[in-house]
Amino acid sequence: MFPNPETALAVAYPLCLAVAALGAALGISRGMAAAMEAMARQPEIAGKIQTAMIIGAAFIEALAIYALISVFLIA
Repeated sequence: MFPNPETALAVAYPLCLAVAALGAALGISRGMAAAMEAMARQPEIAGKIQTAMIIGAAFIEALAIYALISVFLIA
């Protein structure tokens, strides 16, 4: 289908980056929704939930950044 491997990589990497970004967005949105629900149920421990939520979001976002960096390094 593709005449050379460079063309295949030029098509595959942006698609894979889009999948990684979509996965990160879904992961963060699901974590935020669960944290907001937990804070609504127990407002007295909202600080602890918020801290854990921010750390989790940072880890998920780091995975998306690693995917972006790999595209620039390999391409």
